[in-house]
Amino acid sequence: MHLKDKVAIVTGSTRGIGKAIAEELVAHGAQVVISGRNVNTVAAVVETINNNGGTAFGIPADVRDSEDAKKLITKTVEQFGRIDVLVNNAGITRDNLIMRMSEEEWDEVIQTNLKGVYNCVRAAAKTFMKQRQGRIINITSVVGIMGNAGQVNYAASKAGIIGLTKSLARELSARNILVNAVAPGFIDTDMTAELSESARAGLLNSIPLKRLGTGKDVAGLVSFLASDEASYITGQVFNVDGGMVM
Repeated sequence: MHLKDKVAIVTGSTRGIGKAIAEELVAHGAQVVISGRNVNTVAAVVETINNNGGTAFGIPADVRDSEDAKKLITKTVEQFGRIDVLVNNAGITRDNLIMRMSEEEWDEVIQTNLKGVYNCVRAAAKTFMKQRQGRIINITSVVGIMGNAGQVNYAASKAGIIGLTKSLARELSARNILVNAVAPGFIDTDMTAELSESARAGLLNSIPLKRLGTGKDVAGLVSFLASDEASYITGQVFNVDGGMVM
């Protein structure tokens, strides 16, 4: 229980990687704020966690909206008195080749994936600085490191998160606020479930471990970075990709 009584916010935690992260933090003793855009799915995840003996609190929010991001932080502090960990996981894809990509597809991905992180960090920074401690863990992607055809918007947003992470780590380190990024590779989620058999086989051939990752693979690393065991780690990007980008 190395996170016992820690307060953690996980954005985009109603499904996929975000939900796995929230469940892992709860399993290690944290009190977790579940957040997403859909009120009903937020409530459902909170109910499941609480019914299983954990402590979860739901705050629906659209991280693209700076006022919603502020509300997420303010309500968490009102409920628990502090924030120990902020996991910026909320993200979307709107894939297309550059010649076909609409301005709307570009803007929507950048607003959610990159500006959403900015909004949440900016809203939480004052609380962290007053506490003189905190952990910020940003979920980026190996696509932000290596690029991917048909995903220039997504790759740009995730590469931006890496630069944002390193800059924040330098800005906030004097107040013992540690900032790191986790870059998942191909994880077995709803999105990868839609791949054809041939596409899936080609993907597995590019991964030395010959399997897709799981949400728990990512969540385990996030849990470590949120803990006291990671107290001398900041400004780093950790790939969870089965060796794909080594």
